[in-house]
Amino acid sequence: MTLLTAVTTTLVTAGAATAPAAGDAMVPAADDGWQQAGAGMTTGISGLALTGRAGGATHALVVRDNKKPGQNRVADLTYRPGRSAVVEPLAWSGGAEPIDLEAIEAVPGTTDEYVALAGRGLVYRLKVTGSEAEVLDTSPLPAIADGDDYESLALTSRHGRMAAVWADRGAGKDRPATLRAAPFSFNKYGEADFGPVRTARFRTPYPTGAVRHASDISVTDSGRLLIGAASDAGDDGPFDSAVVDAGTLSVTRSGKVRLSVAKSPDVLRKFKGHKIEAVECVPGTRTALLGTDDENAGGSVNSAAVCGKQRGGVRKAAPSPDRRSRCACGAGATVSPCPRPRSTR
Repeated sequence: MTLLTAVTTTLVTAGAATAPAAGDAMVPAADDGWQQAGAGMTTGISGLALTGRAGGATHALVVRDNKKPGQNRVADLTYRPGRSAVVEPLAWSGGAEPIDLEAIEAVPGTTDEYVALAGRGLVYRLKVTGSEAEVLDTSPLPAIADGDDYESLALTSRHGRMAAVWADRGAGKDRPATLRAAPFSFNKYGEADFGPVRTARFRTPYPTGAVRHASDISVTDSGRLLIGAASDAGDDGPFDSAVVDAGTLSVTRSGKVRLSVAKSPDVLRKFKGHKIEAVECVPGTRTALLGTDDENAGGSVNSAAVCGKQRGGVRKAAPSPDRRSRCACGAGATVSPCPRPRSTR
C-alpha cells in the first residue's frame, strides 16, 4: 500500500478511526486503541493507500473485498486523532464491479492514479476524482500459479524506476506465501507492464495455525520489507496478527529489482483479536497505519511504530531477487510530485 509524506505528523498518534461503509455513520474509538471502520461483514478493510493530509486530518483510500453487486468496493477514510473517523464510499465506474479487492497502491509520480489488486490476480488501474473511482484499464499479474490467492501489492520508485511486489498469501504450515517482485510500468496502451519476475518463499514465525503468511506488504524508506500475517479461524474468529520484518527490496539505477527474504524473520509486533490486512508505512517516520478485516465484527484501524530501523542491526537474508523502498514519495525517492490530498466533501 502507498503512503505520502504529508501524513507524517498525524499518524504518530496511536489509533485511526473510520465509519461503516453502508450508512457512513461515525463509529467511536475502541478502548484498546483500535477504532472501528464499521460494523458487519461488508465494512472490513482489505487494503489502504494514504493520500495526504489537510486541515489536521489524514486521508486515505480503502478497499473492501466485497463480492455482491452494489456493495462498496472503494471508500475515502478521514482520520483525526482523538476523534471518530469517517468513511465515505466512492462510486465504481468504467467497468464491472470487481470481486474481492485485496490491495490498493498510489501510482508514484501521479496525483490521482492508483492500482488495486483482486484476490485472483487481476490488476485495476484507477483514476480517483471526487466521489468516483474510474477504471482506466485491467490486466492480470504475471506468473499466476494454480491456487494463488493474493492479498498484497506494493509499488515503489527509486532512481526514476518503478517496481511492484506482491504475494500469494499462503495457508498454514503446508503452504508458505510466495512473494514475487518485478520492474513495473505502463505501456503505451495504459496497461500494467511487468518485467522479469523474482520469486521467494516466506513463512511467518507468528501467528500459527490457520495462518495467512502474507496478508499485506509494505516497504520502508530504507527498503525493508514488512509483511502483515494473520490467522483466521472463521467469520467469528478468533483472529491473531503480527507485523514481521521479512527482508528487503531494492531497485537499481538500471531498473533491476532485487528481492531478499530473511532467514529468521523478526516479529515486530503482535496484535491479538484482529485480522490485519493492511499495513502502510508512513515515509520519514516509524509509524504504520494498520487496517483489519475482522469479518462479522467489521473493520478497524490503528497505528503502530514498526517502520523504523530494523532491530539487531544488519541481518543476513536468503538470496531471492529484490529489495525495495516503499513509497515513491518517501525519503530518498526520486519521483515527484507526491499525490496531493484529495478534497473533502
